[in-house]
Amino acid sequence: MIRSCPQPESTPFLPQSQEDMRAYADLIRSDFETYIADVQDYFRCLDAERARAFVEAREVSDDYARFLNALE
Repeated sequence: MIRSCPQPESTPFLPQSQEDMRAYADLIRSDFETYIADVQDYFRCLDAERARAFVEAREVSDDYARFLNALE
């Protein structure tokens, strides 16, 4: 079964103005921390899917080798 890995929704917005950064610091910090956690989850999911796909590919390759040997 192929696993779907949800990507982070969007990258955090960083205002150009330092005044706005200070005024909305808590919100901006939260957005960045959420994004970082989401992207780490995404990478872990991709790693797990990659490992699963390698196992599947090895099993298919073994099955194909048995098939070819049966034809000899």
